[in-house]
Amino acid sequence: MTFLLYGANGYTGELVAREAVRRGHRPILAGRRRERIEELARELELEFRLAALDDGEALAAAVAGVPAVLHCAGPFVRTVSPMVKACLKAGAHYLDITGEIPVFESIFRRHEQAREAGVVLLPGVGFDVVPTDCLAARLAEEVPEATHLELAFSSEGGSWSRGTLKTMIEGLPGGGAERRDGRIVPLPMAAETKTLPFPSGRRTAVPIPWGDLSTAFRTTGIPNIRVWSSLPPTMIRRMRWLRPLVPILALGPLKRALQAWVERSVTGPDEAMRQSATMALWGRAEASDGRAAEAVLTTPEGYTFTARAAVTCVERLLAEKPEPGSHTPAGLFGWRLVESIEGVEPIEVRGSG
Repeated sequence: MTFLLYGANGYTGELVAREAVRRGHRPILAGRRRERIEELARELELEFRLAALDDGEALAAAVAGVPAVLHCAGPFVRTVSPMVKACLKAGAHYLDITGEIPVFESIFRRHEQAREAGVVLLPGVGFDVVPTDCLAARLAEEVPEATHLELAFSSEGGSWSRGTLKTMIEGLPGGGAERRDGRIVPLPMAAETKTLPFPSGRRTAVPIPWGDLSTAFRTTGIPNIRVWSSLPPTMIRRMRWLRPLVPILALGPLKRALQAWVERSVTGPDEAMRQSATMALWGRAEASDGRAAEAVLTTPEGYTFTARAAVTCVERLLAEKPEPGSHTPAGLFGWRLVESIEGVEPIEVRGSG
């Protein structure tokens, strides 16, 4: 199987490239930095193409002739538009590993364009948002009349890559968010806390502006959604102390400086951490009459999961040739998608009534 992997020089992009080769595929590596792309392509014996996202001619040449593009270069709020345009023009399916709400919303608005072009647009094929999207779909199946949905995750021994941190900085000054009566509304950072029963034990969590506020709504139609992330109590206290400074941190020059510091100073979890860490997930759907169901799920470490899930989604997209348009992972492939990914334990529905 051949596809274009853009952003292969990044932390997650390289993991995806190695996972694809492990499965016997021959992705074409692409990006704007020749040195790292060429080095990785030489090591993996793969073709590579160079193109900056602001160079329309070079980007069109990079996308030409490929059946699909897996876009791994964030922050996606700044990189998605030119790549989606190039894919629509070339008739290439588009996938990415974003978790950014504005990116999901912008892609879903292109549904009719994608249908007319005969192209599938499938954002969020990594840890953002495959496991939570599938958990949402499973819970909606259990409680079809659900009006409220909660999703949560907890990292058990992992850490962040530079790309993830740069995307978080790009999202400033946003704090939290929720979907309320069908609309996404802002919340203060660390607005409240809740103790949740993850598979690995009870953890304190705070609401976050995770991509499921967009994708789970599209997948399930449930109008009230919150997503929670477990954090140490000390970090939650610091987040609350930082609230008055968030508008200052979001100023353009300071934001760029913070991202430059991340670029110089952060790498990501090493192989030993990726092998040992896991992600624990919890969800609950509730109907207006009080009927509810909870479910839990455990996956490999987030970046390991992302590499496996992204390649799986490319495989299935090219093999199954689904209906063109903008889709969510569970909306396109069903909730069992997550259970087909190596190292994922089956979703456990804990009860309903």
